[in-house]
Amino acid sequence: MLSKSSEYAIRAMVSVQLQNWENKRPGVGDVAEHIEAPVAFTAKILQALTKSKLLHSAKGRGGGFFFSGEDEDVTLFQIIQCVEGEGIFHRCGFGMKSCSDDNPCPLHDQYLEVRGGYERIVKNSTIQSLAAKIRDGKAVLNSVMGH
Repeated sequence: MLSKSSEYAIRAMVSVQLQNWENKRPGVGDVAEHIEAPVAFTAKILQALTKSKLLHSAKGRGGGFFFSGEDEDVTLFQIIQCVEGEGIFHRCGFGMKSCSDDNPCPLHDQYLEVRGGYERIVKNSTIQSLAAKIRDGKAVLNSVMGH
């Protein structure tokens, strides 16, 4: 359901949170390596997240990406909105431009349920809750075990 950009953005934010909990402020290269993503693509995503104030960055010694202690927990919905716009939560599952209750595609009714459930999940899931699962050994961030 998500674009590569949104997937990388969510993984990048989780990576930053995990490293912040270890008192580190990772740079672009650190995050890209941690999430197994191209550096240039990761840089572009982190820049967009910082510009929208979902993440902070500092230059120079001791710099890198971080969450401010004053920030509220960031939801996956906020990240997806930043990267893709809110339109993703209103798109037709069949790819039609004018799909609606009055003009439904063949998947309309079933897809409404899926889309609604997905929207609830991303509005109720935070970067911090996902990072906590990884920190506590209940989930992994990348395919390299023990990384």
